[in-house]
Amino acid sequence: MKQSTALHLLKAGKSVFLTGSAGAGKTYVLNQYIQYLKERKVPVAVTASTGIAATHMNGMTIHAWSGIGVRTQLSHSDLVFMQTKKYLREKLEVAKVLIIDEISMLHKTQLDMVNQVLKFFKGNNYPFGGIQVIFSGDFFQLPPIGLRTEANREKFAFMSKAWVEAKLAICYLSEQHRQEGGELNQILNEIRSNTISAASLELLKKAENTPFQADWEPPMLYSHNHDVNRTNNQYLRDLEGKITTFEATTKGNKKLVDLLKNSVRAEEQVYLKIGAKVMFVKNNYEQGYINGTLGKVVGYSPEGFPRIELNDGKTLIAEPNEWSIEDDMGKSLAAYKQIPIRLAWAITVHKSQGMTLDCAKVDLSRTFEKGQGYVALSRLKNLDGLQLAGFNATALQVDSLAFKADKRFQELSLEIEEKVDLAALEKRALNFIKHCGGLTDPEDIERYNKQRKEKKGKKEKKTPTHLITKGLVDQNWSIQQIAAERGLTESTITGHIVKLYDLFPTFDWSAYRPPADVLSRVQKAYAEVLADNKPDNVRPDGSVSSKALYTAMNQEVGYTAIKLALLFVHK
Repeated sequence: MKQSTALHLLKAGKSVFLTGSAGAGKTYVLNQYIQYLKERKVPVAVTASTGIAATHMNGMTIHAWSGIGVRTQLSHSDLVFMQTKKYLREKLEVAKVLIIDEISMLHKTQLDMVNQVLKFFKGNNYPFGGIQVIFSGDFFQLPPIGLRTEANREKFAFMSKAWVEAKLAICYLSEQHRQEGGELNQILNEIRSNTISAASLELLKKAENTPFQADWEPPMLYSHNHDVNRTNNQYLRDLEGKITTFEATTKGNKKLVDLLKNSVRAEEQVYLKIGAKVMFVKNNYEQGYINGTLGKVVGYSPEGFPRIELNDGKTLIAEPNEWSIEDDMGKSLAAYKQIPIRLAWAITVHKSQGMTLDCAKVDLSRTFEKGQGYVALSRLKNLDGLQLAGFNATALQVDSLAFKADKRFQELSLEIEEKVDLAALEKRALNFIKHCGGLTDPEDIERYNKQRKEKKGKKEKKTPTHLITKGLVDQNWSIQQIAAERGLTESTITGHIVKLYDLFPTFDWSAYRPPADVLSRVQKAYAEVLADNKPDNVRPDGSVSSKALYTAMNQEVGYTAIKLALLFVHK
């Protein structure tokens, strides 16, 4: 299904399961919908199954939002007690839309409890209290944590009563935005379809000899924690110099603090030496790093924080960051503060979820759980960045129940897409906003959002959006990847790059150069329009309008390609 179709279904108020392969743009669609709701003053709860995922979505964990915490069951007395908590009562009663990201890692018992809580607080027996619910995730990722005796069918959220009650519209996104290389994308699709080919097996075997530059050691991904700890500790011991220790600090509700400890990738004690290989474990676009950015410790700031030299030579200070669980009023319920890095000679496959890596050494020879191989391989952008030390049969397998469910999800999504009536959905979208008590009049929407911006501007000085994009450009992300990560259109990101091109003229922009045939066509069209010299086509400063070029090329080259080409053609 196209992202635009999924967005139409969401806007129409349908409860949805948004899925697709890694890099299919699930986060992009969610961000688009969240922005749409907020602009219309519709209360939306943005949550995720883990603290890391919640931070990525600028939300909170579903455990904290719903009040279920670490419970495994809820009695009537539990619900009555929860209703006495004002902050919990206010946010649950006001919510009109609930988003749960990384649904694959939420235990079915927990989803049933969320359903139970919302029915109680909303005072009705409709699924999830009658509000729109959106689940997002991919069940080929690693399964939820449960009892050792539990099979996956006893853990997967789609096996819960709540899932069945919700009668979800399945939106299976088919576009791909992470993997740049067709070969890796093909291998991942074959793993998902349980039909790994001989050609793909040969490519994976050849990946054992993938060369990396001599002075750069990529991270190693292992399936077992003890392999990671052994590797990191050995490399750290081999470095000369003294160890510097950074202790995490915590505050707030003990159970919620424990939830943060289990989900945050920055350890409670981080041990470093000069020369230690490290990885950032949080997104901070303003500072120029994202979850997965690699570097090494080259010193310490006057305040004692590590100075990290990135792969591109840029140096950053790893100052302490805070991970928190907040209520709807913005009050902190629990907080965990630590420098946002970890040793990165090695990392577990499990903790690599959500990361995008340029390169990695991966050892899947001791894979013990189906899905681990898929998660590890899908962290990479292409095969050129993969050095595969080995793999066993389990590494290329996926859970049989997840496979059957995924096949059915694809079928259901296709059925919906074939029958979808966009005009009817647009009418329903207006009625849904009215039902939620939101704004529908364009002037009211404009006035409200102007007030929001003014209020936000008074509270904080906002980093220009194009400079946030620059942080991802520095990480060699493609336009498609940046758009998906930031929840913006590719056209908007292209506009940012055009602006950044003027601000940073010495930067190497060749990664965004269109193909030679496109450049040639734009160059020729530019000369023709300029020679024609019509006032509507040639601006007073002598530049040519994109619309004129688009028309001159018979509308065969899109505006995005034209804008990028204009940066490289001779004018």
